[in-house]
Amino acid sequence: MPLLGQAAVAMWWNVADEHLSEFHEWHSKEHLPERLSIPGFERGSRWQREGGGQFFVIYELTDYEILVSDGYRARLNNPTRWSTAMMPLHRDMVRSQCRVVASHGRGVATYMSTIRLSPDSQRADELEKHLSRTLAGAPESFGITGAHLLRTETPSAPATREQQIRGADATADWIILVSGHNEAALRSVSSGILNEESLRNTGASTVRYDDPFRLVHALVPADVR
Repeated sequence: MPLLGQAAVAMWWNVADEHLSEFHEWHSKEHLPERLSIPGFERGSRWQREGGGQFFVIYELTDYEILVSDGYRARLNNPTRWSTAMMPLHRDMVRSQCRVVASHGRGVATYMSTIRLSPDSQRADELEKHLSRTLAGAPESFGITGAHLLRTETPSAPATREQQIRGADATADWIILVSGHNEAALRSVSSGILNEESLRNTGASTVRYDDPFRLVHALVPADVR
């Protein structure tokens, strides 16, 4: 199964070690259920890099309009007391509101690699075509279960209360997600078919690789009804 929907919110941040225990409890017991109760949220998942407090979180949405829906905006502007206390602990926040450009594979696996890149302004179409072809075949490789391309398109809307608490969020531009059950296989994708030289040769101007994250918790709407 590909990503569940045509849009997503993709986020990276880190949490100090002394706050990790409470952060996990809050995110699993309050924040994920709260988000998955909003109409149009199809799946939410939290991923953590082993050995530290670095996180990747993605919410998969039915369509792009959910990003400006009354239900979503209401939650963002009315954080709970617990959320208000936790938001300042999100350090180095990168939050990208995205359209799903391409999505291939099945289900949710153990590991997720993320690649953040920006296209040369004159070669965006070339890069998108190259990535669409490459990602389509990636899930057939050993250990790989999914490969997706997201493109950030930030809605025109006022900053929410949650953003004001955290401070300004950075954004990624284009995002490649590769999931799988074998961590070494994910690393081989980053050094193989999605290596920096090939991406730059086909139109990427900047490329950033993140070490694989491991799945901690995922929810779908049926889990919170």
